[in-house]
Amino acid sequence: MGMSLFALGLNHHTAPLAVRERVVFHVERLREALAEIKRGLASEAAILSTCNRTELYLAAECPPAEVADWMAQYHSFERAELQRYLYTLPREQAVRHAFRVASGLDSMVLGEPQILGQMKEAARAAESAGTLGTVLHKLFQRTFAVAKEVRSTTSVGGASVSMAAAAVKLAARIFPSLRDQKVLFIGAGEMIELCATHFAAQAPARIAVANRTLERAQQLAHRFNGEALELRTLPERLQEFDIVVSSTASSLPILGKGLVERALRARRRRPMFMVDLAVPRDIEPEAAELDDVFLYTVDDLAHIVSENRSARRSAVEQAEVIIETQVGQFMHWMQARESVPLIRALREQGELARRHELERALRLLARGDDARSVLEALSQGLTNKLLHPPTQALNETAGDERRALADTIARLFRIK
Repeated sequence: MGMSLFALGLNHHTAPLAVRERVVFHVERLREALAEIKRGLASEAAILSTCNRTELYLAAECPPAEVADWMAQYHSFERAELQRYLYTLPREQAVRHAFRVASGLDSMVLGEPQILGQMKEAARAAESAGTLGTVLHKLFQRTFAVAKEVRSTTSVGGASVSMAAAAVKLAARIFPSLRDQKVLFIGAGEMIELCATHFAAQAPARIAVANRTLERAQQLAHRFNGEALELRTLPERLQEFDIVVSSTASSLPILGKGLVERALRARRRRPMFMVDLAVPRDIEPEAAELDDVFLYTVDDLAHIVSENRSARRSAVEQAEVIIETQVGQFMHWMQARESVPLIRALREQGELARRHELERALRLLARGDDARSVLEALSQGLTNKLLHPPTQALNETAGDERRALADTIARLFRIK
């Protein structure tokens, strides 16, 4: 079957949050997952795992179905259950998909810049796990170049209201002014940094950052004149905050319904606005059932983030044109690369015939034979050797197959 390139995965278009959070590959286990794929499935692999998608990019000998089986098993899914949400994109479609994802065209928030960084991380992880071979290395290189071109020549990114801006917008619907509100951020990653930047612009009464490692929390809090908290102090401190935005890489919820309920009682039922941007979720979904809690997830925010359609449509069309051109170029590179072994073998066969005839001619000359007849024999021998295989192949076929072969031979030897 030979090596083929394909992508396989699920995203916010094909799978609900409850399924997406079950197939996250956590950073600390990424390396071993890649090693597992390399051992049994593919010579090259990269895994992109974000809150909106989990995708595997592979250059492999095995059929995609085997990778889907492995993925179901790895995340303890029934094969048929996971199958409903998966897409498999062969060759050209995989290339186009990678380009679109990196350019922010496949994101919940059109043109959001974060995904490019996440793809770069995926390529770095694959490289350090030793699963980024020639094909994927080239694919990611091209992908980053395409994303850069899309972002610098179209307004795709400009049209984006980020998740962070959407969160601020929502908070403003619940509280008359954010100036009187106390805001807590849980986590210290890129998403929290974005949100903190957006909320800080509204000059809230107080900002605090809670994180597993206090040092990261302090760095971020310092930038916004806020306070740093340790995660374990949240049960006592949660009640102080009107707005809570959480986005950590924790595999378990950080705020349970009980904890939120206690905080509400201490707040004498003053409402709490909560945004959970983590996948898997940081805040137990059941907390939303409490009367004075307004809890929003990644998917909820995505629906809010759909503004001026027409400006976006033209930007997207421009981007798609750039992407199509680049997909064509990449496929051309792949095809050229695939024919290299054949060309090499053809050359070697010709070289073998040449050497054989030359050695024979040199022996005859050394024996004192007439140079002219030796050259005559050399040229005849070489011509026969080179033309024998195509002639024989033609004689061995009949009907449609023969006609097709005859056309090919005429093209190969430029016979009018």
